[in-house]
Amino acid sequence: LIDRAQVILQDKTGTRWPESELLDWLNDAYKEIIQIRPDAYSQSATFNCVEGTLQKVTTMFPAALTLLDVMRNSTGTMRPITLIERDILDDQIADWHSQTPGAEVQHYAYDPRNPKEFFVYPSVAAATQVDIVYSSVPTAHTVTADVIKIDDNYANVMLDYMLYRGYLKDADYAANGPRADSSSMAFNNAMGRK
Repeated sequence: LIDRAQVILQDKTGTRWPESELLDWLNDAYKEIIQIRPDAYSQSATFNCVEGTLQKVTTMFPAALTLLDVMRNSTGTMRPITLIERDILDDQIADWHSQTPGAEVQHYAYDPRNPKEFFVYPSVAAATQVDIVYSSVPTAHTVTADVIKIDDNYANVMLDYMLYRGYLKDADYAANGPRADSSSMAFNNAMGRK
C-alpha cells in the first residue's frame, strides 16, 4: 500500500511524503475503518465475568472498542446466550440486579451507546465464563513490510485514506486540495458513510 501511495503521489523516493508518514496514515486508516465497521477487526474470546450483572469487556481486553456479541456459556451446558432488551428485564424482574449469583448466563443486555459494557441475566458468580466477540483496532505497524491486519478487501479503502491524508498535507497547492477531497469522498463512499 505504501508503494502504491508513493506511485500515485508521484513521490517514489519518499522525498515529500516519507514512508514513516505513510505508515502513520496507514495506522490511522485502521482507526477510521473500525469506527465505521467494528466487524472489520473482531476477535472471539472467552470472557471471565465478575460477580453481578454488569460486565466490562475492557477488564480482560483493554484494547476492546465495542462488544459485538455474547454467544454462549463457555463451561457446563455451553448454553447459547440470547440478546434481550434491558427494559424487558427491568419491567418483568425488577430485582434482577440483586438476585443471588448463579453459574450460567441466559441473556445479555447491551446498549450501543455504552459499547464496552453489557449486563448478564441472571446475576453470575465471579469467574463465570462466556464466549464473546469484540472489536478493537489492530496494533500499529512499525515497519513498512508488514502485511495489512484486516481483510484484503479493505486495501483500496486504506489507500484512499492514505492519499487523503497525503494530499491534505499539501492542500495549499492548488491541485492537492481537490485531490484530498476526492480521496476522502472515495474513502467515505466505499465505507458507506453518509
